[in-house]
Amino acid sequence: MRSLSVRGVRLDRISNNPVLTLREEESPKRQFEIFIGAPEAAAIKTALDDEQTPRPLTHTLFVLAFERVNISVVRVVLTHVSNGTYFAEVVLENEGGEEVAVSARPSDAVAIALRASCPIYAADDLLELVGEVVEEEEVTETSEIMDEFKEFIENISPEDFDL
Repeated sequence: MRSLSVRGVRLDRISNNPVLTLREEESPKRQFEIFIGAPEAAAIKTALDDEQTPRPLTHTLFVLAFERVNISVVRVVLTHVSNGTYFAEVVLENEGGEEVAVSARPSDAVAIALRASCPIYAADDLLELVGEVVEEEEVTETSEIMDEFKEFIENISPEDFDL
């Protein structure tokens, strides 16, 4: 397993969908992106910006509930990708030190990890398959796209999710 950092969330210019960018912390610093939903993107962005809400949002609620029953969020692991769908596990630990892995969508797992301040990892095989070494100037372009995403998040309303 390799440690990851969350580089940010941006809007894909073609599909106009949010994209989560993750990067390997150690060399060769491979990076990959995962398309995620707007609510999860907003949750991750809120955590990255260390914004506090008047009442706990879903991912914060999960972490608080775990703490109340003496369960720790130990780590998040992005395990594999199949037919373009990424898979992750949230690893929990009880008072006795027993660990259990719970399957989760990567976006939810990352949102929980950010709130629990636990490490995020990717399986070696996953990074070999999807990770790409990115030049620093490409990373700068990503931060410019973040501004577009901030505008998107600030102007989103509940009606945008009506099905």
